[in-house]
Amino acid sequence: MIIEYQDKYLEDVKELLVELEEYIVSIDQDHLDQVGENYKEEMALYDLKEVRENNGKCYLAIEDNHVVGLIMGIVRKYNKEDYLDYKCPKMGIITELIVSKNTRSKGIGTLLMQKMESYFQSIDCTHLSLEVFAYNEKAIQFYKKQNYHTRMLHMIKEIK
Repeated sequence: MIIEYQDKYLEDVKELLVELEEYIVSIDQDHLDQVGENYKEEMALYDLKEVRENNGKCYLAIEDNHVVGLIMGIVRKYNKEDYLDYKCPKMGIITELIVSKNTRSKGIGTLLMQKMESYFQSIDCTHLSLEVFAYNEKAIQFYKKQNYHTRMLHMIKEIK
């Protein structure tokens, strides 16, 4: 079952965000990511505030009264400089998508994406964007199956 975020599930949301960040740390070939000291207590609150302040939504996948997946998205805000070289369509941004490792490959991620895409369509967004960690090959394949494609590449080089 997919529902809109409810405060009673905050602890489950915190756990899922930690699970995702721990996974990112484990595949980070640059060794730059970390699960900071206050990550669990602060990240979910930060993300949910961003959703509230940017015409966004957070949807939860619930099984046996526990959150097994979540998606968060916001509407992109543009500044004056953006309009100098960009058409600036009304764009939704997927900021988080997590499905618990114990429930992957059951279609939950697809259901969450469909729910978020429907929301953005209902408020007249014409495009969606998201960022995916370059080393997260499973996520990249998932997004390609959802018809997302690469538009920009963020590159990094260590210079120590």
